[in-house]
This record gives sequence, C-alpha cells and structure tokens, in this order.
Amino acid sequence: MSHYEKHVFFCMNQRAAGEDCCNNHGATEMRGHAKDRIKALGLADSIRINSAGCLGRCDEGPVIVVYPEETWYTYVDAEDIDEIIDSHLVGNQVVERLKI
Repeated sequence: MSHYEKHVFFCMNQRAAGEDCCNNHGATEMRGHAKDRIKALGLADSIRINSAGCLGRCDEGPVIVVYPEETWYTYVDAEDIDEIIDSHLVGNQVVERLKI
C-alpha cells in the first residue's frame, strides 16, 4: 500500500534559451500553486505534489501526470490546476478537457 493516495508529477524541465519546455510555461509557479492549494485543503498527508525532470511530452504544452491513475494533463493557468485538484484529486473525476 502506498504512503500517498495520489502522486502528482509536474514536469519542471528547463531547456536552453529558445527551446520550448514546461518551465517556460509557468511550471514552477503552477507547482507552487498546487502545493499551496493541497496544503490549504488539508490533503498534504494523502496527496503528494512532486517535481519531475522532462516527461517527454514537450509538444503538448506544460504537463503533469497523476498516479496511480496514470492520467496525463496539460494546463494553461491556475484555474486549470484548481480544476484538476477539485475534480480529479478530490472528486476522483478525470478532467477530460485537459487530458492528453
């Protein structure tokens, strides 16, 4: 049995100047937002927000993956992250519009 119910991995890869990568799309800020939100909801003991190196899906925008479901998402802003938290992490409902 896993220590955490869910793990969320944020691609935090930073490529050389001029190359597209998740960190150029606000990954650091969105990971911080997700960690703060999970703490505020009192879920830090059951949901872990992690950093990851390159997840290999750079052409699909900034990406996160949620385990154990192995669900991949892209996002644009904090509202998208909040929707993933509220719907998937709390409500166990995949956010189809953000799924990749």
